[in-house]
Amino acid sequence: MNEKEFAFFQELIEAPSPSGFEQPAQRVIRQELADVADEIRTDVMGNVIARLDGPEGAPRLMLAGHCDEVGFMVKYVDDNGFLYFAPVGGVDAHLVPGQRVTVHSAAGPLPGVVGKRPIHQIEVKDREKVLPFKDQFIDIGCIDKEAAMQLVAIGDPITFAVGVERLQGSRVTSRALDDKMGAFIVAEVLKEVQRRADQSVTLFGVSTVQEEIGLRGGATSAYGVKPDLGIVVEVTFASDYPDYDHKQAGEVRLGKGPVLARGPNINPILFNLLIDTAREEEIPVQIVGVPRATGTDANVMQLVHGGVATALVNVPLRYMHTPVEVLDLEDLDAAIKLLAAVCARVGRVSSFIPV
Repeated sequence: MNEKEFAFFQELIEAPSPSGFEQPAQRVIRQELADVADEIRTDVMGNVIARLDGPEGAPRLMLAGHCDEVGFMVKYVDDNGFLYFAPVGGVDAHLVPGQRVTVHSAAGPLPGVVGKRPIHQIEVKDREKVLPFKDQFIDIGCIDKEAAMQLVAIGDPITFAVGVERLQGSRVTSRALDDKMGAFIVAEVLKEVQRRADQSVTLFGVSTVQEEIGLRGGATSAYGVKPDLGIVVEVTFASDYPDYDHKQAGEVRLGKGPVLARGPNINPILFNLLIDTAREEEIPVQIVGVPRATGTDANVMQLVHGGVATALVNVPLRYMHTPVEVLDLEDLDAAIKLLAAVCARVGRVSSFIPV
């Protein structure tokens, strides 16, 4: 990944986009693809759909990555100016107290902290208990409710106040890598396919919304695009850190390439095309077995209209749904290369009907 690509990656990851409030991230996507796509539009749900025309009569391939992130929402402000909040998406209540957050208000971003009683003042028997979200609060430094309500409104979205940082080698950490890195990959594939000019599909790159609260944007965008084929780009659980149970989730490592899902949610012919392409292009890949519907946009995409030949390409991620998610940028580069090559090879397959 060169510096220009990394700058786009960082801008997208750091743009606030809790489910239902994805507009800042979607503006980054639209700006990046404005001179790439033959058409770019935003539907009523907020999905951004970029089309790259292929040969006449070419099959319609939809690539999708969701741009929403887990976060919070202001629910109530008490008389002392403290904000009470609820999670947007699946956030572990264990890890929130003591965190710095940003409240995204109409007046602009406001820094805040999630209050935490000092350990000295917590009874020993209570120290390991999880404080429910309804009892957690955010301190933005206001002296009373009136002062706070001049700055925030009920329903304002909130994110963890961290951005992208480089670790060692090609590894980075941030909040919201799930799954804005997928939306990033989709955008980069469109750019690479345009550069190669060898596509055998009409390509729809979609940055979907509201995945974290029920795969909502994936369902509506797929219904509107009406793809013949669909590939979802997501994160999956890396298992290369202490105490992970490989017997339960398999073995997935950072830096060893994208992870291809295999199971009933995946069209076997499209899966084989991905495998064959990876082999021909000498791209390392990993495989996980998923014996049921995946918890991704691939789940709903497969079921649109009369059914869509669907696949799932994952990037390994450590510490999912925390403010310290970790991935390897080399896995993103490999996924981009794989998907761009697949766009050139789809024409080799006469049918994706499994027989």
